Amino acid sequence: MNGQSAVEFATPTRVHIGLSIRDAERSTAFYRHLFAQEPTKVRPGYAKFEIADPPVNLTLNTDAERQTRPGPSAHFGVQVKSTETVARIAARLQVAGLNPYLEDAVSCCYAVQDKAWVTDPDGNAWEIFVVLDADGPDYARKKRTSGGTEAGEALQSPTCCTTECCSE
Repeated sequence: MNGQSAVEFATPTRVHIGLSIRDAERSTAFYRHLFAQEPTKVRPGYAKFEIADPPVNLTLNTDAERQTRPGPSAHFGVQVKSTETVARIAARLQVAGLNPYLEDAVSCCYAVQDKAWVTDPDGNAWEIFVVLDADGPDYARKKRTSGGTEAGEALQSPTCCTTECCSE
C-alpha cells in the first residue's frame, strides 16, 4: 500500500462518528432521510454515510450490548488522507503525553486502515485514521500494533466499529 487514502473527500480532513445502534435497517432509513442521500457502504449490521456538507464520515454499527444498556454509545475520529498525516498527529499526541495506541493495516469496518487512538479524560475514544483499502474483507479488527493512552488501560482494546468487534 502506498500510504495514501483510498477514499476521496473534498476537505483535508473530516470528522468521523461511529454510532452504536440497535437496528441497522431502522437507523439506516433514519440517516438516509436526515442527510437526503444513500449510504456509500452497507453490510450486515453496518452502514456508512460519507456526507459532503457538513464533511463527516458517519458509520452505523449494530451493537448487541445496546439492547441491554441505556444511553448512547459511540467513538469519534478524524479521517485524514495519508499514513504520514496519521504518524505526524500521533507524534504530536505522544509529545503531549497522550500516548496514542497505533495500528497499521488493520481491517476494521470493512476497510483497511492505519490508525492512532487516544482516549479523552471522560473515556471517549478518538481515532485518527486513513483508509488504505475501502473494501476490506472484515468488520472486526484483524491486526494490531502498539501503544497506550492517557487513561491507562482504558484503550488496550480500542473500539473499532463496536465494543464487541475487536479481537487479536
